[in-house]
Amino acid sequence: MSSMFQEIIAFVLATSGWILESSTVSMDDWKVSSDDGSVITSSSFFANLWKHCVTDSTGISSCRDFPSLLALDGYIQACRGLMITAIFLGFFGSVFALVGMKCTKIGGSEKNKARIACFAGIEFILSGVCSLSACSLYAHRITTEFFDPMFMSQKYELGAALFIGWAGGILCILGGCVFCFSVADSFSRSHSKANYIYRQTASHSHTTYTRGQAKPVNERPAADNSGSSRMQHFDKNVYV
Repeated sequence: MSSMFQEIIAFVLATSGWILESSTVSMDDWKVSSDDGSVITSSSFFANLWKHCVTDSTGISSCRDFPSLLALDGYIQACRGLMITAIFLGFFGSVFALVGMKCTKIGGSEKNKARIACFAGIEFILSGVCSLSACSLYAHRITTEFFDPMFMSQKYELGAALFIGWAGGILCILGGCVFCFSVADSFSRSHSKANYIYRQTASHSHTTYTRGQAKPVNERPAADNSGSSRMQHFDKNVYV
């Protein structure tokens, strides 16, 4: 599978997860009232990170926003911060992914685009971790109160928003991992290609050297004995 196709799959997965995370923040049913142990239920309660709502038997709903940020429970404030962080990380991850993908014409050289795509993958992974952490923290509080025999107030169950948030976080993590793996595969292929070219060039130069008639460096030209032969010829005729 080519790295470009991997990047497209990663972008679709991560962007889908980011959209699910964004929709989770505005959903109402993070927790819904439980009917366990109740014979007659005239109204139902549900809440999210921003407000608390009630629906009566006629189907009319009325909601009330949380009055004060400082008066909220700590887990709600933590979930707010984690979900907002997840949305921002997913947004910037989408922007960097568009710049770093090989199918786009922006981002500079291939090496620079690979680094940007890897950074986008890391941001998507962090976005998914924040979303999973927020939903898990909220669900832990709900289940703790539900199974606590000493808790006498209204008990709640897990709402549909938590499952959507979990799904979005998992998709973001999968997309970010595929982004990072595609970049790593691209780097390994380029490195192996460079090694192959280097070895082929080295072997070609070695073959050229062995086939050529190289002259030894230390070889010295033969001594010219023409002068001594002429001297001997002269010595024979000197007394004639």
